[in-house]
Amino acid sequence: MRVGVAREIAPDEQRVALVPESIKKLRDAGMTILVERGAGAAAHFPDQSYVEAGAKIVNTATLYATSDVILRIHRPTPAEATMLHEDQVVIGLLAPLLDPHAMAGLARHRVTAISLDAIPRTLSRSQAMDALSSQANVGGYKAVLIAANAFGRYFPLLTTPAGTAKPANILVLGVGVAGLQAIATARRLGAMVRAYDVRRETKEQAESLGAQFVSLQSAIEATGQGGYARALTPAEQAAQQAELNGIIATCDIVITTAQVPGRRPPILVTRAAVEAMKTGSVIVDMAASELGGNCELSRPGKVITTPNGVEIYAPTNLPASMPTGASIFYSRNISNLLLNFVADGKLNLDFDDEVTAATVITHDGKVVQAATLRLLQPAPKGGAQA
Repeated sequence: MRVGVAREIAPDEQRVALVPESIKKLRDAGMTILVERGAGAAAHFPDQSYVEAGAKIVNTATLYATSDVILRIHRPTPAEATMLHEDQVVIGLLAPLLDPHAMAGLARHRVTAISLDAIPRTLSRSQAMDALSSQANVGGYKAVLIAANAFGRYFPLLTTPAGTAKPANILVLGVGVAGLQAIATARRLGAMVRAYDVRRETKEQAESLGAQFVSLQSAIEATGQGGYARALTPAEQAAQQAELNGIIATCDIVITTAQVPGRRPPILVTRAAVEAMKTGSVIVDMAASELGGNCELSRPGKVITTPNGVEIYAPTNLPASMPTGASIFYSRNISNLLLNFVADGKLNLDFDDEVTAATVITHDGKVVQAATLRLLQPAPKGGAQA
């Protein structure tokens, strides 16, 4: 079986789907690895490092024409999709909920699309395949570094001959993978950290990393299926937002991480909350995308300074800003997922397997039933995935 590694062409994307360290175990499983020329260069993996690991460097046309399976970060662009051929398999973070028409197009061309962002995260054996978590870890780490670089004071408590500097006061909204990494990184830098999530079971996780968990008087239980937060009703949102605004106003730095798969992120930091913050405060909105962000004033991909002196950062692809580390983790995830499908050197899709049933979006000329139900699921109002 020939496995191709595509070069990403999306703007500002520097990661690569497979790094040289992962090649040996794929070759040991009977696969031949083809790497598109320059695929790993932006992540500091030169072509020669792939050759030394046992891969073959090929041009774009050869990669798409001869590969049985193509590994990538993002779903193929329209131009790349035209190069795919019948019965070819594409594996990546395909975001099927964001573009069901693209998935339907792959189905029409009889391409099998497998998406890592559909991994069932509650299965213990799927944790090694969970690219969303590995990349969220990178994002949480980088979000704190952005905040530290932008903040005009120290993070830790410092006592010097010139006097004492108070520690930064940070609030992390959303205690999922990204939020937990943000908490841990901010604490390592010496900041005072508070955390909030609508799921009560996250309290212990946040406190285990040294954060103070914010308990709102208006809080209700909002745990949903699969370890995500459920959608809040409008009344629940309004009550919690009013109380949360008062807490946000006291913070030096706010880092937001709440997302709803395939839908607009919930607004957690309103315009009123920003206007009440102190001059020099910093917000890093990790949920920012073309769908919006957690901060009402965020502009995806941009940095803005409000009239009252609050800097709002809305990075849209934080993992790509640490391409070497992010690529290493992603490579391990996608390799483990691919090996889950391989038997005797051939691809074997067993739809009785929970991982296969969840991640295979298109196959045999159609969008498979499990994916269809998800693609047609109506969007709720409010709520968050942290």
